[in-house]
Amino acid sequence: MTDRKPPGVSFETWVERQIGQAQERGDFTGLRGTGRPLPAFDPDETVFDWAVAKARREGIAPAEMLPPGLALRRERDDLPARVAGLPSEDAVRAVAEDYNARVEAFWRRPQESRWSPVPGLADVEALVEGWRRDRPPPPPPAAALPDTPPRRRWWKRRRG
Repeated sequence: MTDRKPPGVSFETWVERQIGQAQERGDFTGLRGTGRPLPAFDPDETVFDWAVAKARREGIAPAEMLPPGLALRRERDDLPARVAGLPSEDAVRAVAEDYNARVEAFWRRPQESRWSPVPGLADVEALVEGWRRDRPPPPPPAAALPDTPPRRRWWKRRRG
């Protein structure tokens, strides 16, 4: 629709003429969804619900759409589950200190709004204690076999 509406022609007439010309050119043939009904309108669906559903259809996790402050808060809440599978206490400390460094960098940046959520630092020691508490106990050491003298071979038994 690059043409301008000519003066003296009603808007409806001009639009109908544009649609008719497009149909004659075949611009509407082979469109995806042709012949299928439109999706049902849900009056209870909010804009937020629509955005989350659209993100899921596009393969985007809704958590990726959070503003930086809320994303950091969510990450802080997920830290205990995230560090549960780490192999060592040093790895747990490294993850917590990396998170705290990113929070401090967030604090240093100017915020878009005074209502921006401000995340807090992660308590490294509490995280490490929780990691220690939730780890499965180490397996007991293998029972030592009693020292038995090696068996003599049959040909050595005959000689002696």
